[in-house]
Amino acid sequence: MIRTTSIELTTRGHCDVHDITPELERSVRDSGMAQGQVLAFVPGSTAGVTTVEFEPGLVRDLGEFFQRWIPEGPDYHHHATWGDDNGSSHVRAAMLKPSLTIPFDNGRLLLGTWQQVVLVDFDTRGRRRTVVVQVTGET
Repeated sequence: MIRTTSIELTTRGHCDVHDITPELERSVRDSGMAQGQVLAFVPGSTAGVTTVEFEPGLVRDLGEFFQRWIPEGPDYHHHATWGDDNGSSHVRAAMLKPSLTIPFDNGRLLLGTWQQVVLVDFDTRGRRRTVVVQVTGET
């Protein structure tokens, strides 16, 4: 069985990190499935999904890492193509990836104690984001 829902978020861009774990847990619970997998997918090419320990220090570390390795600001070839300023956003999202699959059993996500699922918005402006959630499994 497959059940598709979505999560709606308003973000600030610039490596804005949102914990979506509670919404994924709710999707699994509401599906009535006991075991399977839940997929979180963000449409678009300037955001990604991953797992982290969602705490302020790590969120700050993540933003600083991306700014060091893929900085906002310098000219990217993408800027010349579209006349915008978010080339770094596209490169960052390509490195992080747009989706993540998490197994669940007995209706519970099989995440580590300090592991949360997050959406990271890399765009250079705030956005309204949708995360597509697909729960696949059996009762």
